[in-house]
Amino acid sequence: MPLPPILPIQPFTRPARGSVILPGSKSLTNRALALAALGNQPVTLSGALFSEDTHLMSDALRALGFEISLNESAREIALRPQPRGYPTQPVDLFVGLAGTAARFLTALCAAAPHGIYRIDGVPQMRKRPMKQLIDALRTLGADIRCTGEEGFFPLEIHARGLRGGAVSLDASESSQLLSALLMVAPLAAAPVEVSLVGSVRWTFVEMTLRLMAEFGISIPRPSANTPFRIAPASYRAQSTYLIEPDATAASYFQALPAVVGGSLDLPGLRPPGQGLQGDSAFIEFLTRSTQRAPGAALTEDFREISDTFLTLAAIAPLLSGPTRITGIAHTRKQETDRVAGMARELQKLGQDVVETEDSLTITPRPLTPDVEIETYGDHRFAMSFAILGCHDLRRDGRPWLSIRNPACCAKTFPAFFDVLATIRTHSQS
Repeated sequence: MPLPPILPIQPFTRPARGSVILPGSKSLTNRALALAALGNQPVTLSGALFSEDTHLMSDALRALGFEISLNESAREIALRPQPRGYPTQPVDLFVGLAGTAARFLTALCAAAPHGIYRIDGVPQMRKRPMKQLIDALRTLGADIRCTGEEGFFPLEIHARGLRGGAVSLDASESSQLLSALLMVAPLAAAPVEVSLVGSVRWTFVEMTLRLMAEFGISIPRPSANTPFRIAPASYRAQSTYLIEPDATAASYFQALPAVVGGSLDLPGLRPPGQGLQGDSAFIEFLTRSTQRAPGAALTEDFREISDTFLTLAAIAPLLSGPTRITGIAHTRKQETDRVAGMARELQKLGQDVVETEDSLTITPRPLTPDVEIETYGDHRFAMSFAILGCHDLRRDGRPWLSIRNPACCAKTFPAFFDVLATIRTHSQS
């Protein structure tokens, strides 16, 4: 059933209980699709995510000539190499607002042996960082033309492969820029050296490196101030690859018991340090936030797991003291300016919020009811504030918080509100 434009959140009147089957990781699904496409063997992704972002990636690969079979009920995506090589006619690819698809497809098309590829997304995608990746691929021999503003989408790529060589990259705005470059570097005709300029969030880069190793190419992480060195190599994937449950999506259901009480089982979710996803560390941040002494202030650096900072920020009004969240400046250039947006919505709820370029400090105040949360088309605003809305503010089960454009969750978790409603029903039966 389609979601309404404005969705009132029904509070829980009893503690949460039950089990939540999480969707597959978006980050792993789109990386695995890219790596499978760069190889020459059929690959089936088991436990894959089916969402707007992964459909955009699958549709683009199909347009490039790959055979893609989707089995949503079985949560499987099967990819076969192109039977006829890359297309001889120009191909238009649409990436929506999917950052992973945008960066990975740009690199994949630049590394193709031939073809003309036009890549574009929604207006907001035209504002997201691309210049550093474009410049790095050009240095390696790619012919990439920005048909709008230089350094941004839309792009037209006249593929001729990559020659290799030395390149510098500043991936401080998005680690996806480095991940995209590393994934295609082994396809260059000669070795590639990638020197990093500025800082980079290593969590997702480590995910990329570990996934590349599972697809047959190992690249050691260099020591400080030394470049990545990547020799020409071929991907040799296993026939079936199991995608982990999404650790970022898990953050909402880890936070829910902190809001309404109770506990939830999240089968298949790997503990911090045991899987490929750095966002699994959110549970440690949440534990420190909820178990601190009453009234104590707490500072947490979310730089390495910034997709989950909204989860903690949204429930901060219910915590026992001020919460300072740092390391989030780069999230101003994601689906929306997440720092400014979170500050605005919390202030609408009556909270004391201090915003800096790289941080938010949230001091709890009595919550203001009958508020409509603006999501800015950003799925993580919708899901994070939905968890806060589960708090029974009026103590009678009546909704007090509504979410605008809840359907934006389709980007990574289409069934989110159905899952939340199922937990509520189960918990109160």
